[in-house]
Amino acid sequence: MASDPVQLLIDAGAIPSNPFAANSRYREVGVGLYVRRGDEQGVAYLLRRFIPLARAIDARGEHTVRSIDRPDTLAAELLGDPELYWRVADANGVVDPFELTDTVGARVRIPSPIGF
Repeated sequence: MASDPVQLLIDAGAIPSNPFAANSRYREVGVGLYVRRGDEQGVAYLLRRFIPLARAIDARGEHTVRSIDRPDTLAAELLGDPELYWRVADANGVVDPFELTDTVGARVRIPSPIGF
């Protein structure tokens, strides 16, 4: 039986075992533990998140960039959540989300909702 009070709270469901919200790009990323010799606890860290190939992401359509668009406003308007801007960036193969809206008139792929 665990004697760590934090682990007991996690096991009881009082503290979520995953610290990231369901709409976070880090939700499915694993956690590693770096332990130095002689260190009993170690340091937790996030493993690397691999960005999927844009062509592997189902798209439900395209959007023509307007002068008022930003990555978060696109996600809010087209996906219903501004924090899903990272899904739009992934679907278009860009690392910097602002590349999506830098050019007025550019076409941006809109990903299908998660689970479709």
